[in-house]
Amino acid sequence: MADATTAAPGMSAAAAERIPPRRLFAFLIMVFGMFMSILDIQVVSASLSDIQAGLSASSTEVSWVQTAYLIAEVIAIPLSGFLSRAFGTRLLFAISAAGFTIASFLCGLASTIEQMILWRALQGFLGAGMIPTVFASAYTVFPRSKFHIVGPIIGLVATLAPTIGPTVGGYITDAMSWHWLFFINIVPGIGITVGVLALVDFDEPNFALLDRFDWWGLIFMAGFLGSLEYVLEEGAQYEWLQDNSVAACAAVCVVSALAFFYRVLSAEEPIVDIRAFADRNFGVGCLISFCVGIGLYGLTYMYPRYLAEVRGYSALMIGETMFVSGVTMFFTAPIVGRLMQKVDMRLIIAAGLVIFALGSFQMTWITREYDFYELLVPQILRGIGMMLAMVPTNTIALGTLPPERVKNASGLFNLTRNLGGAVGLAVINQVLNERTDLHIARLHERMTWGNASAIETLNQFTQRLQGMGDAALMAMKQLSQIVHRQAAVMGYGDAFFMLTLFYLGLSVLVLLLKKPVSAATEPSH
Repeated sequence: MADATTAAPGMSAAAAERIPPRRLFAFLIMVFGMFMSILDIQVVSASLSDIQAGLSASSTEVSWVQTAYLIAEVIAIPLSGFLSRAFGTRLLFAISAAGFTIASFLCGLASTIEQMILWRALQGFLGAGMIPTVFASAYTVFPRSKFHIVGPIIGLVATLAPTIGPTVGGYITDAMSWHWLFFINIVPGIGITVGVLALVDFDEPNFALLDRFDWWGLIFMAGFLGSLEYVLEEGAQYEWLQDNSVAACAAVCVVSALAFFYRVLSAEEPIVDIRAFADRNFGVGCLISFCVGIGLYGLTYMYPRYLAEVRGYSALMIGETMFVSGVTMFFTAPIVGRLMQKVDMRLIIAAGLVIFALGSFQMTWITREYDFYELLVPQILRGIGMMLAMVPTNTIALGTLPPERVKNASGLFNLTRNLGGAVGLAVINQVLNERTDLHIARLHERMTWGNASAIETLNQFTQRLQGMGDAALMAMKQLSQIVHRQAAVMGYGDAFFMLTLFYLGLSVLVLLLKKPVSAATEPSH
């Protein structure tokens, strides 16, 4: 009899720790929806020239195919916390998935660049709700002892999707046409919408919250985040505040930011509860997430740009080269889950940041000969470092908050990663431009008539081009092109060195995190 009574509590505890298959399957359907939403940020990046030709757009106009999506997504992500409390996870996710699918269909049918930009903005705004909702569900639905399983799943998707976006986009455009970048979302989108409506039962909606919806808060937040994203996206190519549109958006950003922060701190039911930042682990976790976003999106931009500009790779070849990081992340994710059970998560994050810095440091010696095999080890290190840094950061930031605060905090946490990406792209673009110009000036100073190797190279070009018009002028042009390409490569080396120092410095930030209580000793939700 005694044995039976002592066994009962153990059995009930084991039952509480078990994940019901229906719930796990529902979560995996949601994860796939999040994957599609994040993938679509980068899926067009390798195919912009095809879209430009198909819609007869200028290069400035076609860049908005990505910018419109990013701006809309950045506005919608923090809004998702309030909406998921009001509508409930099931309804909000189904609306997001259905809206994303319809907008994808309209993008594929677009016949003008204006239509494409409008539908892309709608796609980004509606699809954004899926991202933080998955993060929130992972840390509220499952017992804390299972975070080492769900954490790597969402961490893998959040890092893998942007990394393989150019690869997937390159393959689809090469095999079919750019229209299928969007049409390919339709069948999975319908499946996700139906699956979520049928299976998700994580929480109940609270429609009464909608009566207290803060419209002014939404307007100020949209003005603040939308204009900030525009300034970061467009600033580098238009000399920042010297351009009227960038200066105007910067002014809107400052005014809207002040109004937004006043509103969220004074409103009865704020649209975003920024008080979550008062939790030290959440605040530091968001800062690390912001900085990881710089590397995640920054390197997904730098590698393809180098391969296209310097190596002359096609979209498909770039995709195949970039795939190395994606494969590495896929195989690293389960290892990170195991490590999180046995090793202090702060040490895992620090190790990830140092490995990421090491991968960037190897790229500081970059030459114009760097090809698939030279990029192999840096890309493997980048994939390992990104997963080691990202997954425990998610768990420390969101997994240690009270369950009722996770929905709102998840929106803020995901916002920091995306804003980090936008800041990273702006800074990297600025560094590449400035350092390339500096190296061009320095190389031109050395290209004097007193430089024997320069004169020898010029004479070789002139002899080779004899009988083809003005051989001397054409030889000068060829030499100038070599100088410019060399300067660009040196600029990339400088940008990688900057990232190396940045991530080494960032690894020290981990000391600010409080040690999280282990899953074994902490009660489940």
